[in-house]
Amino acid sequence: MNILGYDWPRLHAALNDLPAALLFVTVLFDLAAWITKRESLRATALWTLWAGVVGGWAAVVAGLQAEDVIDHGPAIHEIMEVHERQAIVTMCIFTAVLAYKLLRRGRLKPAEEGALRVLSLFGFAGIIYTGSMGGKLAFEHAAGVPTTTLQAEILDRAKGHHHHHGAGADTTDDHDHDEDHDH
Repeated sequence: MNILGYDWPRLHAALNDLPAALLFVTVLFDLAAWITKRESLRATALWTLWAGVVGGWAAVVAGLQAEDVIDHGPAIHEIMEVHERQAIVTMCIFTAVLAYKLLRRGRLKPAEEGALRVLSLFGFAGIIYTGSMGGKLAFEHAAGVPTTTLQAEILDRAKGHHHHHGAGADTTDDHDHDEDHDH
């Protein structure tokens, strides 16, 4: 699969940040609307919820497809399963909140609003946990990096890369002035 130059893992990576951010701020807008009683914040919360739910499900679909095509062993697979389950649960929470709000057409009783707010807070925690697991996959296990690429990178890193600057050297742009640098 290749959509505009993206395979499934890259598409998942491209799609997952914006919906997570939108759902994150949805909860903040909703809390702010509740505290301030401002209708504009309530409307903003609903629009960001819409966009976050649609985008979030696109990220989930891409992630499910990516799972089948990336190189991985048992350690990555276990974390991937936790990440997948948590993403689906989180999206179900926000989808249920959106569906209920649409069903009630903004005529929510205070108890309903409170229940949805609590449910959204569970979704908020779900976003953080899902992102944490995704970060662990990417940054601790190099999920999505083909094995041959990872092996080449390990060999390249073993060669070393050093930064050396003499006294008074301009260090504003290390790569233009010195080819040999440490990381």
